[in-house]
Amino acid sequence: MMELGAVLEGVPLRGGVSAALRGRAVQGLEYDSRRVGAGSLFVAFAGAKSDGRMFAAQAMEKGALAVMSEFAAPAGYAGPWIQVEHGRRALALACRNFYGPPERDLSLNGFTGTNGKTTSSLLLDSLFRKAGKTTGVFGTIGNTIAGEWEPAINTTPESLDLYRMFEKLRARGGTHVSMEVSSHALFLGRTHGLAFHTAVMTNLSQDHLDLHGTIEDYFAAKQQLFVSNGASAPRFAAINADDEWARRIRTESATQVLTYGLSEDASVRAEEITSGFEGLSFTLRHGGVSLPLRSALVGTINVYNILAACTAGIAHGLDVEMIAAGITECNAVPGRFERVDEGQPFLVIVDYAHTPDALRNAIAVARDLKPRRVITLFGCGGDRDRSKRPLMGMAAGELSDFVVLTSDNPRSEDPLNVINDALVGLRRFDTPHYVELDRAKAIRMAVDEAKEGDLILVAGKGHETYQVQKDQTIDFDDREETRRILREFGYRRNAG
Repeated sequence: MMELGAVLEGVPLRGGVSAALRGRAVQGLEYDSRRVGAGSLFVAFAGAKSDGRMFAAQAMEKGALAVMSEFAAPAGYAGPWIQVEHGRRALALACRNFYGPPERDLSLNGFTGTNGKTTSSLLLDSLFRKAGKTTGVFGTIGNTIAGEWEPAINTTPESLDLYRMFEKLRARGGTHVSMEVSSHALFLGRTHGLAFHTAVMTNLSQDHLDLHGTIEDYFAAKQQLFVSNGASAPRFAAINADDEWARRIRTESATQVLTYGLSEDASVRAEEITSGFEGLSFTLRHGGVSLPLRSALVGTINVYNILAACTAGIAHGLDVEMIAAGITECNAVPGRFERVDEGQPFLVIVDYAHTPDALRNAIAVARDLKPRRVITLFGCGGDRDRSKRPLMGMAAGELSDFVVLTSDNPRSEDPLNVINDALVGLRRFDTPHYVELDRAKAIRMAVDEAKEGDLILVAGKGHETYQVQKDQTIDFDDREETRRILREFGYRRNAG
């Protein structure tokens, strides 16, 4: 419980708030009117499907103290209304005041970039846990708080949900957080007011232009993680020295910059890399330290993910032996180049690659394993940036030996229209291909096509356990569906 005036400290307002209202006690914060209780401050901002102001009267009927919004009160509303400059930033700062600065007890570590956020953050979490820390990890595949997993709605939750998870972690003795920070979250202000110990920039390539419009604006959203943004700038920045866009990141004088990569001028670099299907090994060099590392993860892209995590670990002063052990223990990331093995004489890999660059990287990793052929199955998301669809088609057509083009999450779009956009790029090459709208049938076609020594890459959905269609969301897990189909073909793991 806290007086409203204290909750609003530092929140930019568009109008005055009476002394009487400022002195009233706030029992809690809510942006979902269904959760409002007596004494709640209800924050009404525009969601994906509705305007929160529509629920202002309902919130007041349930006992809300007042409504806070960047918009004016709707016609007919008669209760206390606090108008602010920016709704989500106001909520974030109100959370900071109400719950207290999270960095007071927690080391916050944020990963941003187009690819690699999930894997890098899970790797850093493994380092922390190996060092005996109680941790939280928040991101695309779910949120884990002191070992307890819960599903994630967004890659980066709303600020209020973040603060509640911080509180839960603190109550369980937690000290370290590794979290994905999406461009959506930065653009909307979900992470406004968070002071990060280490901010990591993995890479940048075309994605989310349906929100940002241009890649320059997409980059500008990422840049926000590395500067003062309602709180102090990060203490450390870990920057991929080999990525053109990452090198453009600008930091403030208070931030110590560490770079990582394969280039000689990187602060933390990998040398003597060996890669095969059983994993990676390389030597990490930083200053006078030479650290042999082994990982079950495969491919050059995971060298960068490991380097990102190690660089963040170095920023925390973790012991090098703990770093090496933590990397070794993180032996799989759900839906990230994940093997499906039912004893079949060809490899099957499921990967989350859903951008042109990620698809190219995944196919390149597949090729590094020296299969007889690479059979790539992919689709493109509906209601998202159309311009990347032909680029994904080009990536698959140029680098694969055989392609099966199918649906991903078509959402409200006609799946055939989405596929036709991808075909524009795919047909620039003479690569043999099938088109099949039904994803399960498409996987069956890929398995039927595969011969001994081939590699099937099932790309796009990775860890997801659903498919979003126009009128419904259905259960669909690429890994389980592929396993089921392999068994129908007569394959059984450890059979015979």
